[in-house]
Amino acid sequence: MELTTNRTRLVPSLRLAAALIMSAWLAGCAAPGGSTSGAHAPPVPEGYESWFGGVIDADISGRDWDVIDYSQRLIEEERYEEAMEHLDALMARNVMPAFYEAGKLYERGIGVEADPARAAELYGQALELQSPIHGHASLHLGRLYQEGRGVKQNDVLAYHLLLQAVEANIDQDAEVRLAELLASGGENVEADPEMAKRLYEQAAAQGDAQALEALAKAHSTGGWLEEDPAAVMNYAQRYAETLETKASAGDTGAMLQLASLYSADGLLGDQPEQRVRWLRQAAEAGDADALARAGREMVDAGDAAGGMELLEEAANEGHVDAMTYYGEALLEGSVGQPQPVLAERWLQAAIDAGSVDAQVILGRALVEGQGGLNDLPRGMNLLEQAAQQDHALALAQLGSLYLDDERVAGQPYIAVEYLERGHELGHPWATQQLGAAYLEGRGVPQDPARGEELLRQAAEEGQTGAMRLLGEAYLDEESHAFEPSRGEELLRQAAQAGDTTAMTQLGEAYLEGPLREDPSQGIQLLTQAAEQGDAYAMVVLGRAYRNGSGVEQDLSEANRWLTRAKEAGHESADEALTYLQRDLGAQGNIEALVAAAEDGHPGAMADLGRAFRDGNGVQQDQERAEYWLEQAHQAGHAGAAASLGRMYMDRGATERAIDYLEAAVARGHTGARSSLGEAYLAGDGVERDVERGLELLTAAAEAGDSQAAFLLGEAYQNGNGVEQDAEQAERWYRQASDAGALHARVGLGLALMRGEGAIDQDVEQGHELLLGAAEQGHPGAQAILGREYLRGENIERDPERGADYLYQAASQGHRSARLSLAQAYLSARGLEHANQQQALLWLDDVFESEGQLAIETLRQLLTDEAALAAAAEVDVKAEK
Repeated sequence: MELTTNRTRLVPSLRLAAALIMSAWLAGCAAPGGSTSGAHAPPVPEGYESWFGGVIDADISGRDWDVIDYSQRLIEEERYEEAMEHLDALMARNVMPAFYEAGKLYERGIGVEADPARAAELYGQALELQSPIHGHASLHLGRLYQEGRGVKQNDVLAYHLLLQAVEANIDQDAEVRLAELLASGGENVEADPEMAKRLYEQAAAQGDAQALEALAKAHSTGGWLEEDPAAVMNYAQRYAETLETKASAGDTGAMLQLASLYSADGLLGDQPEQRVRWLRQAAEAGDADALARAGREMVDAGDAAGGMELLEEAANEGHVDAMTYYGEALLEGSVGQPQPVLAERWLQAAIDAGSVDAQVILGRALVEGQGGLNDLPRGMNLLEQAAQQDHALALAQLGSLYLDDERVAGQPYIAVEYLERGHELGHPWATQQLGAAYLEGRGVPQDPARGEELLRQAAEEGQTGAMRLLGEAYLDEESHAFEPSRGEELLRQAAQAGDTTAMTQLGEAYLEGPLREDPSQGIQLLTQAAEQGDAYAMVVLGRAYRNGSGVEQDLSEANRWLTRAKEAGHESADEALTYLQRDLGAQGNIEALVAAAEDGHPGAMADLGRAFRDGNGVQQDQERAEYWLEQAHQAGHAGAAASLGRMYMDRGATERAIDYLEAAVARGHTGARSSLGEAYLAGDGVERDVERGLELLTAAAEAGDSQAAFLLGEAYQNGNGVEQDAEQAERWYRQASDAGALHARVGLGLALMRGEGAIDQDVEQGHELLLGAAEQGHPGAQAILGREYLRGENIERDPERGADYLYQAASQGHRSARLSLAQAYLSARGLEHANQQQALLWLDDVFESEGQLAIETLRQLLTDEAALAAAAEVDVKAEK
């Protein structure tokens, strides 16, 4: 406690000069009998003018000062009642310093119960008249108004009181307090960073620790002065020196402040050795808090054994936080294996001593099965007890339990109540979960805007899960909040903070989502997450290697990652592996295809059935083909039903074929629509139903089936069940042709060439279409052109070229081309009435044995008019 005396006031010349300069800096001045006005705030509020600028000096005798000095000695001797009796007597006589001394006692709770309101009242009375304690009383009262202790916070009054204290030149604490107010301003007090800086520098020049710390923080990142790392280091080191001086004198508070200076977010950076050094010194000085904190710091810094030793020592001394930290460390296995029994004992001891944190730690361990502890009812009870005391983490944990549906039956509405309370208490995890609940509409009406707001708040508080959830929301292309660049940024921040789920989501977005422009980055992130054990990352990575997304296709690498995902227990790995086995089967690995089929993959069963049907990779086996196709059909595979339908249609078992095709159509198989539509249109194996046939063919064609479009073109061209319609015929022919169906191009070319159906003749266009198809090796186009060149009716006659085209078509097995050539040979030998089968067999033998000689013979033979006419007049129904 500072001593107040009227005998001698020793004011160093430097401080006197500084006070004069300060008065010039600050525009406010005391007007006789009036209020003080300043440059940064309105005038003194009405009713408080008597505290400022009074000219009436208090009448204080030497005897009064002696009584004050004596009362101070009584206080030092803890004889508080006697001291108060003397001060009360002086206050009854209106001796100003007595009010001030009594105010200090009430403010600090020395000898009386702490009562800042009473202290403020006494300080105000001490300011009624001028006296040597006027500046000190101003400082103390200004501090109370600045902090809102005992009085309603009033920044304007605080400003004028602190300004008055500075002008009274009492000590640097007044300068620091005023600087603090001016640094950022207050209610109706204008900020003045430059003035605040000068005030702090004035105090710092005299070694004031608070000023040095404030200036270091002001120049650091996010401070209120220009960022200046050199200045930060300068002020922080000077601050440390002042603390070291106090620490050397045994001040444990200074030791603890030094430890904080060397923490991860301290002004001198993360220096664990220095931090533990000062904590140890504080512990050795008898500070139990320091002992516990040192132990915890050492555990966090990697010296687990040494830290546990200190924690145990503090715990044995009854330090509740040490019991809690020690129990938690034992539970986590900070040294060796977890020791759940011993951990529970210490945590229970801390709980018995009133630690709510210990309740939460033990409660969470019991509900999550941590360290072998597993007692859901007891854990829930502990968390409920902590929640009743508004423990934010307990509320967040309970909210999580009631949302997840894993350990307890989901009750979203109850969960939201807990989370709302946790959020209001400022717990970022509660805020994150509450944001997710609003985003999804779980336990509350869906409110994406509110959800985003809460998630953004949690993310700003460093909650990586919130960054991930918000980033995911921004990457949702169907969300109103779609903002891919922001989503990418948030997910990257979460990934850099070690969130493997964020790595996976961002990697997947680069491969399959809205950030597809950088697939290699996606592979890198997914590999990183997968190597850290993220099972879903393994699935996505396996899928990428399977599909060749962002990386060269590598089915063996896909198999490696999907197998690891399966071993890690990811639920989708089995299905992905089955798809992979199907792909391996498609590449000829029949064993993989069999494995996928035996695993029940419908597509693999269908593929295996077709493999047995066609003898592809296995010996042809119609019975096994039907078995696997039937298995796939029973599993709901539309393509298998379609394959069975066509198989039975080819065998002539049309009734059964129709049943399968109907099943395939019901499952949405486009090709089956086409096959079934053709059957209904022609009445092939089913009662003819033109309307149903056209409906099926049109649906298939509109879905992109080129065969259906071709069949529609044929129907409208030739009037098959419908009236001839040139426009419709050409439309469907061209659609099929544009989809790559060469036979449709041939059909349209033939229609245009001959003009025998709905489409008007256009020889030039028809010839062009047929030539294009023939050049692409279509045997039907070659056969038609061969006969056209032989006839010479629509295009200029060219027997040699006609022979070439017919031979090319016949060489590919085209029936009408072969028949044309056979007819030409037989006619030339006078056998016009030989049957077709004999002619074809004979022609096959000619091709196989004579090759080029056969076509040369043809060229000669077709100069014979009878042979030419025989070759040109073969029925053209099979040409296309």
